[in-house]
Amino acid sequence: MNTLERMSFNFGSTLLEWMERQAPATYGAILEADRLSRKHLGHGNAIAMPYHHVILPLSTLRDKITEVRWGIADFRRRFGREPVGMWLPETAVDHETLEVVAAHGIRFTIVAPQQVVRAPRGGLPGIHRTASGDSIALFVYDGPMSHDVAFGPLVRDAGAWLTRIALAEADGARLISVATDGETYGHHHKFGEMALAQVLTAAESVNARPENFASFLARHPPTEEVELVSPSAWSCVHGVGRWMSDCGCRMAAEPGWNQQWRAPLRKSVTWLAEQLHDIFDREGRTLFPDPWRTRDAYGAVVAAESGAVRAFVAGQVSAPATPEALVRAGELLELERDALRMFTSCAWFFDDLAGIETIQVLRYAARAIELSGSAAGLEQGLLARLADAHSNDTRLGTGPDIYLRSAKPPVAPAARIGAGLLAVRRMAPGRALLAYWALEESGDQVSVIHTPTGRARTYTARLDDPGLSFSVTLTGRDGTVAVLTLRDIPESQRDALAAVFRGMLIDEWLETNDRARIAHAEATPRQVARDALVRAIETLATDATSRAVERVLHLVALHDSMDLHVPFDAQTAFARLERRHGSEWDALAGALGFRLKRPGE
Repeated sequence: MNTLERMSFNFGSTLLEWMERQAPATYGAILEADRLSRKHLGHGNAIAMPYHHVILPLSTLRDKITEVRWGIADFRRRFGREPVGMWLPETAVDHETLEVVAAHGIRFTIVAPQQVVRAPRGGLPGIHRTASGDSIALFVYDGPMSHDVAFGPLVRDAGAWLTRIALAEADGARLISVATDGETYGHHHKFGEMALAQVLTAAESVNARPENFASFLARHPPTEEVELVSPSAWSCVHGVGRWMSDCGCRMAAEPGWNQQWRAPLRKSVTWLAEQLHDIFDREGRTLFPDPWRTRDAYGAVVAAESGAVRAFVAGQVSAPATPEALVRAGELLELERDALRMFTSCAWFFDDLAGIETIQVLRYAARAIELSGSAAGLEQGLLARLADAHSNDTRLGTGPDIYLRSAKPPVAPAARIGAGLLAVRRMAPGRALLAYWALEESGDQVSVIHTPTGRARTYTARLDDPGLSFSVTLTGRDGTVAVLTLRDIPESQRDALAAVFRGMLIDEWLETNDRARIAHAEATPRQVARDALVRAIETLATDATSRAVERVLHLVALHDSMDLHVPFDAQTAFARLERRHGSEWDALAGALGFRLKRPGE
């Protein structure tokens, strides 16, 4: 059952961008759900949202407008119609946000009970009038029922859920709105998607029927005005403090932890965004008739294939359309894209500065700085402001420590990507490529091309030791040299090469019986690899030849190619061996995770 055929839903544009390439069957089912709902109800189930998951009340007016316009344009491109409603990230709202949304023809949004002074009775929508005279309908979802679905017990018991619906109906509800994160069903709660499907299937048994907001609104236009609590959001009882301060909202942090890092993080990226906007405005005025109007229009192609992006840029440039002018115009628009997504809300939502969500936002910052052409000054300014942000784990340090260690790539992105593309082309042809990047070869010269902008970086390339210990050496035109190994290249290329290496290792270093266990599904490759490594180490007690040591090293490499840690049993077996061997065993000890003593220790 495609549950999305029977309920209102929204997807973030960035998630749909990924799904369009990586999960086309699921992506197609999402579009089909909207098409079928239009056929059955006269109105589609899909709801738009701003392009990035940002807290709009904390955005500038100009950024609010761009996010809404990009979200509408992306929705139109995917679903082939104009959106009627818009889900606001975290339902975060203020008067200016509703002013912008209503001005762009959006007829409704959804809010939590605490976001209005008084909700209309019966689940009916209320009307909010903006200062400019526009209006927008607000649907207030059922707070208690939504909570019990999102966090249990209703998501685990379809019968109990249906009973609650019946009770609400008996209490006079005309519309029962349950608002939850999509990951509630199956991710947060195993089999939650089955409970949802059962409720949608059996709704008529309690005299109810699945509905979508747009269809209901068409039959029941709002009449009662509602007063907004501004600013507010569904996941912060302090307005929107969770995304700017140590307001007290958090997950399940360790005792003594705080979120004092939130304010300097927002201050830092806000400062950087202002600098980036100045660069875009200054350079953009030499290329576009109106750079900000061009930025807004970019939403129609921002997630499209590269040819459409470059055609858009060519149509916008008013200066002499030299190749370099077209490339720079594209880079400026991509700079603005990164400037916008630096404010992705999850960077502030969780409990510590060193979380993967915050690191991702800092990576957007690093990429925007690279595109700006003013890398040194902007990076220094960002680091100076990040210095006031501290991880709760003192070992992880401050904002600058985290940025330099985890966010700023040690090698330029084009070099990393070029090395990955070259290695895959030579060693795993036909396997994972990267969207928006291409590689051209001419002898030992390679050009790495960012296809949306057309920016090319040229290197002299050498692929050394094709096989397990491969490395790619890239020498730039400026003389810089980068030597990249498997760990340095992008994930999709790394996974493709690791699959090749696994096959090589299995064929060469697993015994016939081990390979048979895998072939006959008697054990998983992980189990076989673990058993083989322990056995090979134990064999060293009686056979310490170079070939035996080499077997252990290659079985460790097999673990690495499977993203497995060296098992404790293997380390224990090695620790029991008499240490009377030379440097060859030092390398073996390091590979197995033992730290060797340095001279003088």
